[in-house]
Amino acid sequence: MEKEFLCRSPEDTAELASKFGKFLSAGDVVLFTGDLGAGKTLFVKGIARALGISEEDVSSPSFSLVNRYSTDNLDLFHIDLWRLSPNADFDLEIGLGEILEAENAVVLIEWAERLGLYPVSGRVFYIQIKGEGNDPRQIRIISHREEGAQILKEIVK
Repeated sequence: MEKEFLCRSPEDTAELASKFGKFLSAGDVVLFTGDLGAGKTLFVKGIARALGISEEDVSSPSFSLVNRYSTDNLDLFHIDLWRLSPNADFDLEIGLGEILEAENAVVLIEWAERLGLYPVSGRVFYIQIKGEGNDPRQIRIISHREEGAQILKEIVK
Protein backbone atom coordinates (compact mmCIF):
# COMPACT_ATOMS: atom_id res chain seq x y z
CA MET A 1 0.00 0.00 0.00
CA GLU A 2 1.13 3.52 -0.62
CA LYS A 3 -0.11 6.99 0.21
CA GLU A 4 0.99 10.25 -1.29
CA PHE A 5 0.93 13.53 0.60
CA LEU A 6 1.47 17.10 -0.55
CA CYS A 7 3.27 19.23 2.03
CA ARG A 8 3.19 22.91 1.19
CA SER A 9 5.67 24.01 3.87
CA PRO A 10 8.44 22.64 6.07
CA GLU A 11 5.93 22.75 8.93
CA ASP A 12 3.54 20.51 6.96
CA THR A 13 6.40 18.06 6.34
CA ALA A 14 7.37 18.03 10.02
CA GLU A 15 3.75 17.48 11.05
CA LEU A 16 3.31 14.54 8.65
CA ALA A 17 6.58 13.06 9.92
CA SER A 18 5.44 13.41 13.52
CA LYS A 19 2.10 11.71 12.76
CA PHE A 20 3.97 8.89 11.04
CA GLY A 21 6.56 8.62 13.79
CA LYS A 22 3.93 8.02 16.48
CA PHE A 23 3.29 4.60 14.95
CA LEU A 24 6.91 3.46 14.79
CA SER A 25 8.30 0.91 17.22
CA ALA A 26 11.42 -1.17 17.80
CA GLY A 27 12.34 -3.21 14.74
CA ASP A 28 10.97 -0.71 12.22
CA VAL A 29 13.11 0.46 9.32
CA VAL A 30 12.41 3.57 7.23
CA LEU A 31 14.23 3.95 3.92
CA PHE A 32 14.37 7.47 2.48
CA THR A 33 15.03 8.59 -1.08
CA GLY A 34 15.06 12.12 -2.42
CA ASP A 35 17.39 14.72 -3.87
CA LEU A 36 19.70 16.91 -1.82
CA GLY A 37 17.61 19.43 0.10
CA ALA A 38 14.34 17.55 -0.43
CA GLY A 39 13.64 17.33 3.30
CA LYS A 40 14.81 13.87 4.38
CA THR A 41 16.49 15.13 7.55
CA LEU A 42 13.52 17.41 8.28
CA PHE A 43 11.29 14.33 8.10
CA VAL A 44 13.65 12.49 10.46
CA LYS A 45 13.41 15.38 12.93
CA GLY A 46 9.61 15.08 12.93
CA ILE A 47 9.85 11.34 13.57
CA ALA A 48 12.33 11.96 16.39
CA ARG A 49 9.95 14.46 18.00
CA ALA A 50 7.15 11.88 17.93
CA LEU A 51 9.44 9.36 19.62
CA GLY A 52 10.36 11.77 22.44
CA ILE A 53 13.68 13.06 21.09
CA SER A 54 14.30 16.80 20.87
CA GLU A 55 14.42 17.99 17.26
CA GLU A 56 17.28 20.30 18.22
CA ASP A 57 19.40 17.25 19.06
CA VAL A 58 18.89 15.74 15.60
CA SER A 59 21.40 16.59 12.90
CA SER A 60 22.31 15.18 9.53
CA PRO A 61 24.78 12.29 9.78
CA SER A 62 26.37 13.19 6.43
CA PHE A 63 29.87 13.12 7.89
CA SER A 64 29.43 10.87 10.93
CA LEU A 65 27.37 8.43 8.79
CA VAL A 66 25.39 7.23 11.85
CA ASN A 67 23.78 9.26 14.63
CA ARG A 68 22.21 7.44 17.56
CA TYR A 69 19.58 8.96 19.82
CA SER A 70 18.34 7.07 22.87
CA THR A 71 15.14 7.21 24.89
CA ASP A 72 14.03 5.03 27.79
CA ASN A 73 12.33 2.66 25.33
CA LEU A 74 14.35 2.67 22.13
CA ASP A 75 17.39 3.68 20.17
CA LEU A 76 16.85 5.74 17.04
CA PHE A 77 19.58 5.23 14.46
CA HIS A 78 19.77 7.92 11.77
CA ILE A 79 22.01 6.78 8.93
CA ASP A 80 23.17 8.69 5.86
CA LEU A 81 24.63 6.64 3.01
CA TRP A 82 25.45 9.64 0.76
CA ARG A 83 29.21 9.43 1.31
CA LEU A 84 29.38 5.65 0.85
CA SER A 85 29.63 3.99 -2.54
CA PRO A 86 26.65 1.89 -3.64
CA ASN A 87 28.78 -1.26 -3.45
CA ALA A 88 30.25 -0.49 0.00
CA ASP A 89 30.44 -3.15 2.68
CA PHE A 90 27.78 -1.59 4.91
CA ASP A 91 28.47 -4.06 7.71
CA LEU A 92 32.14 -3.13 7.78
CA GLU A 93 31.71 0.60 7.13
CA ILE A 94 28.89 1.37 9.59
CA GLY A 95 27.93 -1.90 11.28
CA LEU A 96 24.56 -1.92 9.56
CA GLY A 97 23.83 -5.58 10.26
CA GLU A 98 24.30 -5.06 14.00
CA ILE A 99 22.20 -1.90 13.94
CA LEU A 100 19.33 -3.66 12.16
CA GLU A 101 19.46 -6.51 14.67
CA ALA A 102 19.55 -4.27 17.77
CA GLU A 103 16.65 -5.16 20.02
CA ASN A 104 15.19 -1.69 20.60
CA ALA A 105 16.18 -0.01 17.34
CA VAL A 106 14.21 2.14 14.98
CA VAL A 107 16.41 2.64 11.92
CA LEU A 108 16.08 5.58 9.52
CA ILE A 109 18.28 5.46 6.41
CA GLU A 110 18.76 8.40 4.04
CA TRP A 111 19.95 7.71 0.48
CA ALA A 112 18.56 4.18 0.81
CA GLU A 113 18.87 3.56 -2.92
CA ARG A 114 22.57 2.99 -2.24
CA LEU A 115 21.69 -0.16 -0.31
CA GLY A 116 21.08 -2.02 -3.55
CA LEU A 117 20.23 -5.62 -2.64
CA TYR A 118 21.32 -5.35 1.00
CA PRO A 119 18.80 -7.44 2.99
CA VAL A 120 16.48 -5.41 5.21
CA SER A 121 13.70 -7.19 7.05
CA GLY A 122 11.00 -6.39 9.56
CA ARG A 123 8.40 -3.72 9.11
CA VAL A 124 9.97 -1.60 6.37
CA PHE A 125 8.63 1.70 5.06
CA TYR A 126 9.84 3.50 1.95
CA ILE A 127 9.56 7.28 1.90
CA GLN A 128 10.16 9.11 -1.35
CA ILE A 129 10.40 12.90 -1.15
CA LYS A 130 10.26 15.10 -4.25
CA GLY A 131 10.61 18.86 -4.39
CA GLU A 132 13.29 21.47 -3.89
CA GLY A 133 13.77 24.96 -2.57
CA ASN A 134 10.51 26.58 -1.53
CA ASP A 135 8.40 24.26 -3.70
CA PRO A 136 5.83 21.99 -2.03
CA ARG A 137 7.00 18.45 -1.29
CA GLN A 138 5.38 15.35 -2.71
CA ILE A 139 5.89 12.65 -0.12
CA ARG A 140 5.05 9.04 -0.89
CA ILE A 141 5.04 6.50 1.94
CA ILE A 142 5.02 2.85 0.90
CA SER A 143 4.64 -0.33 2.91
CA HIS A 144 4.43 -3.85 1.53
CA ARG A 145 3.12 -5.41 4.74
CA GLU A 146 -0.40 -5.37 6.13
CA GLU A 147 0.52 -3.79 9.47
CA GLY A 148 2.35 -1.02 7.59
CA ALA A 149 -0.69 -0.46 5.42
CA GLN A 150 -2.79 -0.05 8.57
CA ILE A 151 -0.47 2.71 9.77
CA LEU A 152 -0.88 4.56 6.47
CA LYS A 153 -4.65 4.42 6.91
CA GLU A 154 -4.34 5.84 10.42
CA ILE A 155 -2.16 8.76 9.29
CA VAL A 156 -4.83 9.92 6.86
CA LYS A 157 -7.52 10.12 9.57
